[in-house]
Amino acid sequence: MRYAFILAYDGTAYAGWQRQKNAVSVQEILENAVQEALGVRVKITASGRTDAGVHAAGQVCHFDAAGLTVPPEKLPDCINRFLPPDIKLLEGFLPREGFDANRSAKRKTYRYSFYVSPREMPLKERYAVRLECAPERTVLERAAKRLEGEHDFKAFCASGSSVKTTVRTVYEVRIEESVTYGSRNIDMFVTGNGFLYNMVRTMAGELMELALGKRTAESLSLAFESGERNLVGKTMPAKGLTLIEVDYGDVKKRH
Repeated sequence: MRYAFILAYDGTAYAGWQRQKNAVSVQEILENAVQEALGVRVKITASGRTDAGVHAAGQVCHFDAAGLTVPPEKLPDCINRFLPPDIKLLEGFLPREGFDANRSAKRKTYRYSFYVSPREMPLKERYAVRLECAPERTVLERAAKRLEGEHDFKAFCASGSSVKTTVRTVYEVRIEESVTYGSRNIDMFVTGNGFLYNMVRTMAGELMELALGKRTAESLSLAFESGERNLVGKTMPAKGLTLIEVDYGDVKKRH
């Protein structure tokens, strides 16, 4: 039987989602916890691989196991006892027939977070990147719209990727702002049908350079056409990136 769950984690201490030989990953910790809690060895599939240092508020996963006596909705309570404080299951459920956490995903939403302050703020540094100054929200919103649509995002992809195509559709790039502890917070939410390696982090860098006038609509168009990495902004640090939500449509099994 296939079981699915929603997972949240602080990625600071981990080398990303996927198991690795010489580093600790979220997948390794989670699979070990399932074995301790349920007495079965499983392979857990996630909606996608998050990179080292990247966080998740709504990662979706599944595993297959037979003969479990724990109801799916009780999986978080059962497994969380064997997980560290920075990795926790939020919800467990039986998915619809044919569900695959990776292949069934229709769209994903990531958030990239900045804060504006003349000095580092300890309560923000773990999950956001500090800027000494930033453009007004309206300027950022205009720049964000230029990143939307179906494009070849090869220029936004780190070298070494082995994907079949670098064409992706970005449905929305939304800017939200707030003020906490006296400093300005800027969140870029990106929703798309899929993302390349480092794509959202590079989009965050390009957003700021477009808004600051260091890049132009023309240079962005040329980057989409040519795939040249040096035509777009720098790849921003992993700590500012969080996987917020994965959309599957109607994912849960109907009774």
